[in-house]
Amino acid sequence: MHASVKPLDGQPSRSVFGFGLALRLASRDLRAGLRGFGVFIACLALGVMTIAAVASASRGLTEGLAREGRRILGGDASFSLIQREATPQELSFLTARGTVSAIATMRAMANAGEKGAALVEIKAVDAGYPSIGAVETDPQQPVSGLLAERDGAYGAVADPILFGRLDLKPGDIVTVGGARIQLRANLVSEPDKIAAGVGFGPRLLISQDALRATGLLQPGSLIRWTYRLQLPETAASDADLDKLIADAGKEQRDTGWEIRSRANAAPSFQRNLERFTQFLTLVGLTALLVGGVGVANAVRRFVEAKKLDFATMKAVGATGGRVVAIHLTEVMLVASLGTAIGLVLGAAAPFALGALLQSILPVPFEPTLAPGELAVAALYGLLTALVFAIIPLGRAHDVPVSALFRDQIEPDPRRPRAIYVVLCLLALAGLVGVALGFAYDRRIALIYIGVMCGVFLLLRGVSLGLMALARRLPRPRNPSLRMALANSHRPGALTPSLVLSLGLGVALLSALAFIDVSLTRQLTGALPPKAPSFFFLDIPSRDSARFDAFLAQERPGATVERVPMMRGRILALNDTRAEDLKASEQSAWVLDGDRGITYAASVPDGSKVAEGQWWPADYKGEPLVSFDAQNAAGIGLKIGDKLTVNVLGRSITARVANLRTIDWRSFGINFIMVFSPNTFAGAPHTDLATITAANEGGASDPVLMRRLAAEFPAVTAVRVKDALEAVNTIVEQLATAIRGASGLAITASLLVLGGALAAGQRARLYDAMILKTLGATRRFILSSYALEYAATGLVAALFGVVAGTAAGWGVVTQVMRIEFVSDPTGALLAATAAIVVTVLFGLIGTITILSKAPASHLRSL
Repeated sequence: MHASVKPLDGQPSRSVFGFGLALRLASRDLRAGLRGFGVFIACLALGVMTIAAVASASRGLTEGLAREGRRILGGDASFSLIQREATPQELSFLTARGTVSAIATMRAMANAGEKGAALVEIKAVDAGYPSIGAVETDPQQPVSGLLAERDGAYGAVADPILFGRLDLKPGDIVTVGGARIQLRANLVSEPDKIAAGVGFGPRLLISQDALRATGLLQPGSLIRWTYRLQLPETAASDADLDKLIADAGKEQRDTGWEIRSRANAAPSFQRNLERFTQFLTLVGLTALLVGGVGVANAVRRFVEAKKLDFATMKAVGATGGRVVAIHLTEVMLVASLGTAIGLVLGAAAPFALGALLQSILPVPFEPTLAPGELAVAALYGLLTALVFAIIPLGRAHDVPVSALFRDQIEPDPRRPRAIYVVLCLLALAGLVGVALGFAYDRRIALIYIGVMCGVFLLLRGVSLGLMALARRLPRPRNPSLRMALANSHRPGALTPSLVLSLGLGVALLSALAFIDVSLTRQLTGALPPKAPSFFFLDIPSRDSARFDAFLAQERPGATVERVPMMRGRILALNDTRAEDLKASEQSAWVLDGDRGITYAASVPDGSKVAEGQWWPADYKGEPLVSFDAQNAAGIGLKIGDKLTVNVLGRSITARVANLRTIDWRSFGINFIMVFSPNTFAGAPHTDLATITAANEGGASDPVLMRRLAAEFPAVTAVRVKDALEAVNTIVEQLATAIRGASGLAITASLLVLGGALAAGQRARLYDAMILKTLGATRRFILSSYALEYAATGLVAALFGVVAGTAAGWGVVTQVMRIEFVSDPTGALLAATAAIVVTVLFGLIGTITILSKAPASHLRSL
C-alpha cells in the first residue's frame, strides 16, 4: 500500500487521513482482489436476497390486490348480509348510489344418485354476472347461456374437483335440494374468487333462479347475500367511496352489513400476507445474522492478513484510529458489494418466479421493483456487516507494532477500546430499530430479537465454558486426544466460531422440526377418541326429530349432538362500536364479520365456566351471553359489559354473565357466544348437529351422504376428515415455503462453518508443518483434528437441540397456541448431520494442508 504523506510541523496531516483518503486507499487495496472475502460476500448476499425477494414479492401481491380491488370485489364496495336478503329500503339506499349486482353463497350437497353425494360451495349469481372481469370456463361460453334453464334442468359451471369426486362429465345431472342441475362446463377461474375466502368443497356456479328452485332458502339457513355496488364514473373517487361507507354506517347502522371497499377487497388475505411476509423476513434476517458470524470470521482473517500493513502504517505515524477507519471503509465497500448482489438477486426473484406464483396464488401478481423494500433490505445487510466487523477491526487499534508481528504466533488478548464497543452497540441498536420499525407485529419482532440475542449470548457462554473446561481437564495419555483437547482452548482456537455457527444452525433446524411435527400432528394426526365424524348444517328445526331418527337408523348406537345455530355480527361493546375497539392481533377476527351463535340452558360440553355464573335453566330475565374467556380478554370484554349483536337484521343487546374456557380440540360443538334461551325465543333458526360413531357398524360415509342428500336435501354434511384435509393442503403449501426460506438460513450456517475453518487454516498449517517436521504421521494429525471437531460439534449440536426445542415450544404453544409434540427425531437427525458435516469439512481442509511439503511453508511462517 502506497500513499504520499506530507508532514506538517513534524506531524502527519490529519486531513490526509480523512474519509476521502481512507476511501482512496481502501479502493486501491481492493484492486488486488477479494480473496478471503468469498464467504463474507456470500453470507451477506444470501440474507439480503431473502429479505429483498420476500419484500418485493409481497409488494407485488399488495399492489395487485390494490390495483384489482374492484375486480376481486365485483364493484367499488360490497355489502354482505347473513341469513337474509336485503329489504326494499336497504336496496333503495344502494341503488340510489350506483349500479347494484347480487350474489348468494352457501354450502349444500350435490347428489349424483348411485355415484354418491358431495359437499359443494354454491355461488348463485344474477343475470349480469360478472359485472367486472371475466369467468373462464372449459369449454368457454357465455355464463348466462351456461346457467340458463333447459328442458327442466338449470345449468351450472363446476369446479373440476367435483367432476372427479363423483365421476361426472359435462352434461351429467345432479340434484341440489329439490332442483335438477346440469353440469355444463368446468370452472377454470372466477374474477372474485378470493373475496369468498377458503371453502371446504368445490365451487358450483348457478343462477339465483336455480337457487330459489332448490328450496334451500329457508328461515335461518346459513346463506350470505352480497350486494356489489359500482359507483357512477362521475362519483367514483376515493372521497366518494369513503362518504358512501360513512353514510351506510350512519343511516343503516342496525342492518348488520359487513362492508368492504375496493381498497380492502380481501382483508383476511391481506392480513395473512403481512404475517407470512414478516415470518419469512425474520427467517431471512436469521440467515443474515447467522451469516454475520461468517462476516466476523472473514474480518478476523482479513485483519490477520493485513498485520504487516497495519505495522507499516503505524510505523510512519498513522494512529490506531486512522488505521481502523481505513480498513473499516474497505470492509464496508466489500459489504456494499455483497449487499448489491443480494439486492439484484432479490429484486429479480419475483420476475423469475412470476409465472409459478401466478399459477398457485388466487390473487393477481405482477412482479414489480420496490425501491423502498429494497432500501430496507440494503439497510439490514449493511448494519449486519457493521455490527460484526467493528469489534474484530477495533482490536488492532492499541496493539503496538512489535505485538502485531508477535501476533502471528500468539494472538494479543487485549480487548478493543470502548469506542468500538459503543459503535457496535449503536449499529446493533440501528438493526433492532429497523427490525421493529418495519415489523407488521412488533410483539413477534420483539420476541424474535430477544430470542436471537439470548441465543448469541448463550452460545458465546457455551464456547467459553467449553474452553475453560478443556483447560481444567486432566491431560489424557492418548496423544491424539491430548492434542485435540489442547487445540480446543489454545489461543486463536476455532471453538467460538464453530460453536456459534453450528449451534445456530442446529437450533434453527430443531425448532423447525418441532414446529413441523406439532403442526402436522395437530392437523393430520389421529382425531380425539370421541371426535365426531360428521357435522350437519342447516337442519330445519321442524325436521329435527325426523333427522335424529334417520341418523339412529343409519348409524345405530352413535351419539348425536344437536344445537340451534344462527349467525350474528358484533356491533358494539358497551357504547363503543366494534370497528373502534382496540382488539389484540389474536382476537381481531372475532370482530371481523359474522360469527356462529347459539343459545343453551346449560353449559355446553367441552366448555367450563372460568368466571361468573351460568344462568338457571328456567331463566326469563334480560338477555345474557356467555363469551369465550381467551377472546374476551383480547377485545377487552368483562363480566357485566353490554354486548350488541345483529342477528337476522335485529340488534340485540345482552349482558355478559360469564366467561368460558373452550376445548376446541375436541371437535365438538362450541361457540364463541352462547346466549340465554329467552334471548331468541321464537326466532327462526336451523340446527347444527354432530354424529360420533360408537362402533364401525351402520352405513359407510359415502352411503350415508347419498341417503342424507336424498332424504334431507336442505341439510349439508361436512365430513371432519375432509375439512382437515382441506386445511392441511393450505398448511402444507405454507410449510413448503417456510422450509425453503429456512433452507437459506441453513445454507448460511454451512457457509459460516466453512469460513470458520478457512479462517483457522493458517494456524492449522503452522501446526501441521511443525508436527510433520517432528515426525508426526498423517494418521496422528488427522485423528487429533477429527476428535477436536467431533467434540466441538457434539457440544454445539446438543446446545442447538436444547435451544431449538425451547424455541419450538415457544412458537407452538405461545404463538400458534396448539399442543407441543415432543418428537425429537428431526432434532437428533439435525444434530447428527451437524457433527458429521463439521468433521468432514474440517478433515477436507486438513488433508489439503497435509499434502504440502513442510520446507516450502516453514520458510514463510
